[in-house]
Amino acid sequence: MSIQIVPASERSPGVGEIAALQLPALLPPYAQRAQRLQQLAQGHGMTDYLLWAADVVAAQQVVAEALPLPAEEVAILHAALLQPAQAPLHSAHWQRSPHWLALLDQLLAHMAQQPRMQTTAVQQALARLQQADTAQREAWASALLGALRAEAPADTHTLPEAGVAQLLWSALSLYWRQLASQLPASGEATLGAQRHLCPLCGHVPTGSLVHGGAQAGLRYLQCSLCECQWHVVRSTCTNCDSTSALDYWCLEDEKAPIKAESCGDCQTYLKAFYQQADHQLELVADDLASLALDAEMEEKGLARSGINPLMLPLLAATETDSLP
Repeated sequence: MSIQIVPASERSPGVGEIAALQLPALLPPYAQRAQRLQQLAQGHGMTDYLLWAADVVAAQQVVAEALPLPAEEVAILHAALLQPAQAPLHSAHWQRSPHWLALLDQLLAHMAQQPRMQTTAVQQALARLQQADTAQREAWASALLGALRAEAPADTHTLPEAGVAQLLWSALSLYWRQLASQLPASGEATLGAQRHLCPLCGHVPTGSLVHGGAQAGLRYLQCSLCECQWHVVRSTCTNCDSTSALDYWCLEDEKAPIKAESCGDCQTYLKAFYQQADHQLELVADDLASLALDAEMEEKGLARSGINPLMLPLLAATETDSLP
């Protein structure tokens, strides 16, 4: 099954209580994510990076509140739903407005004032972006989005350096999250492939969230770009749909709140986060704080099928210091 995006008024009444798609909330939960990162940083081997990430997320919260999506851009979201054959906010087709550049400028200005942003690598990345003109920023953004869709760039020189890419992504993700939160759409399950990619923007997930409470046991993948969540049945590989070669790994015991689901058919894995085991889980923050599990999976020769927006994979043909 795959997810088909439809106008909210056309949602099928036969879906029952399992929503095929959950749009991100209009008010971003960045404050909650920042708090969780600060909590996880205490006594952690990656304390400095987790605290740096918390500052990035806190900046996203400030800018999201100061610069909501303009009304004129909200209005054109309706037109995006008139092309049901493709993801309505697909990053290869969506025409970015100047709003994302305004978000980027505000993020850079806010980050530049933070004490943990004063390292050489961060300052160099901030300076590169602040000095770049609109054409350069747009070229970097298009190349970055394409690379994270696993598309080979026409010119590898357009790829941004690692530090620049990480800061760019913080603005792009915020922009797409604002778009997704305002999209007047719903989702319905249909036959088809590509369910491992976000039905709104076409990007891979960060991980899967196994809900608790009234939705106990339901699994949703969370997009690494727009942060919408879409339903995928459990015991199915989130990358290739296999049901025959799945294994589950954890660093603690079988009741651990974070596990890696691996597939022997496609040799990939994606982490799953179980809300019933830990009600304080925040998928992006807890994923970043559990990279030891990723290291164990890589030692087994398995490739991660998801991306954490706060630690992007290295891009081909880039040479620079990583952040922070």
